[in-house]
Amino acid sequence: MPAGSSSKRERQYEHIKKSAQDRGESAGRAKEIAARTVNKERARSGESKTASKTSTRDPKSAPQRGGQRSHSGAQGPTKDQLYEEAKKRNIDGRSSMTKKQLQNALGR
Repeated sequence: MPAGSSSKRERQYEHIKKSAQDRGESAGRAKEIAARTVNKERARSGESKTASKTSTRDPKSAPQRGGQRSHSGAQGPTKDQLYEEAKKRNIDGRSSMTKKQLQNALGR
């Protein structure tokens, strides 16, 4: 958890981490799931300094979505998620690519 997090977010992190471990996730993966979920909720509520477009514009919160976009759904990740990954990998021309082109550039 980031320094200065509220006690509510600390409790939320521990609850999500424990739930993931109860489902059979490894300790490391459980921590990652909990951190990502809590950080996204912090971004949605304006508690973080920076936030990605997908964190703030998604109409449903992570708990409401329930893993609908966990990269395994019928259509896989959203275009915004693919764009963010392409941005991290410094893929040239990503801003003008379609979802299909982003998938191909990322090797999906």
